[in-house]
Amino acid sequence: MTIKELMNITKSISLFQEAQTLFPGGVNSPVRAFRAVGEQPLFIERGEGPYLFDVDGNRYIDYVLSWGPLITGHAHPDVVKAIQEAALMGTSYGAPSPLEIELAKSIMEFMPNIEMIRFVNSGTEATMSALRLARAYTKREKIIKFDGCYHGHADMLLVQAGSGVATLGLPDSPGVPSAVASDTLVAQFNDLESVEALFKKYPDQIAGLIVEPVAGNMGVVPPLPGFLEGLRKLATEHATLLIFDEVMTGFRVHKGGAQTLYNIKPDLTTLGKVIGGGLPVGAYGGKKEIMQMVAPLGPMYQAGTLSGNPLAMSAGIAALSLIRGEEVWRKLEQAVVKLEAGVASASKQAGIPIQQTRVGTMFTTFFSETKPVGWNTVKVADKVQFGKFFQKMLENGVYLAPSQFEAGFISTLHTDEIIDKTIEAVTESFRTW
Repeated sequence: MTIKELMNITKSISLFQEAQTLFPGGVNSPVRAFRAVGEQPLFIERGEGPYLFDVDGNRYIDYVLSWGPLITGHAHPDVVKAIQEAALMGTSYGAPSPLEIELAKSIMEFMPNIEMIRFVNSGTEATMSALRLARAYTKREKIIKFDGCYHGHADMLLVQAGSGVATLGLPDSPGVPSAVASDTLVAQFNDLESVEALFKKYPDQIAGLIVEPVAGNMGVVPPLPGFLEGLRKLATEHATLLIFDEVMTGFRVHKGGAQTLYNIKPDLTTLGKVIGGGLPVGAYGGKKEIMQMVAPLGPMYQAGTLSGNPLAMSAGIAALSLIRGEEVWRKLEQAVVKLEAGVASASKQAGIPIQQTRVGTMFTTFFSETKPVGWNTVKVADKVQFGKFFQKMLENGVYLAPSQFEAGFISTLHTDEIIDKTIEAVTESFRTW
């Protein structure tokens, strides 16, 4: 039976029918369509703390959290208050404000490798701009990315690009000029030899090497020991910029990001809406000598009317202040470890093979007997089994990402009680398998 038959989602069904006449596939971002899990999307009315509420009044424990950035949960009072107070002062200036300086300092306190920063409006903008900067700085054309890693939907990055494309079973994308894609080289995550081979094949031609230091867009895949250290060494040897895409991992795998967790110093870092309390925002930053290439100080042009807008800056200041203390991170770690253990116990009891991966507050449950270390080992996971798990968890009041190739997240408001209820839902889902 489908969730349509088991749950009251009458309003969601009606809204989706209307939405399909207005938006491609009825949605404004592809994975939301629920096609990979054989269902139709739920239309959400509001979020509150660790919960989502759909338009039919159903409540779900949320482990998507706007795809990661809501570390303090939905509608945290401090973040809401900051947004309200900022809105009363005007929603956009198109001019500098003191809020930009305050948020920049806060980010740099967490990530001291960022010596200078530029705010943009999305993670896609951040990665696109960082790679343009790498090309400008090195005066080279080619970049290296990794199979299964997603860095936004800019043309040059839609090459073997991970979760969204993989979820829908699409080619990387029509509409991407071959001339643009030809300068994007693809290596295998956790495979240093594949990176070395590209440097040998294209000597003195590679401007930047961009990586999710913990892959999150093929599900969570941690770096193997020595992998990130090897990338740092290769990039330095070949005068190539190492770019950590921490749009997902920033403030998630560690409060100082993956670069702090693994003690690696990237040349550039990209960040997403986590720095804006979930509002539309992004940033790229890094070594001052590189960032000084950005206009108006240097020749590399990049601009944006809403960059540094007061709503996002205010929300970000409030959100980051809430996660500064060590106690916050200790409780987050305890919660996610407990959840991980509960899922493992339930699957073992039911005799259902899974592979669990986790770094910090990011996690994935793969329905596979193969340990995930890169896209070749991830793509063999059983998508049908995951779809079944997704449906049963939804029926039991838990909202997961509607794709085997996505990460799950927790917030500071996922209390012991919430984790216990989630483990009960997992146990019940596997019991009725």
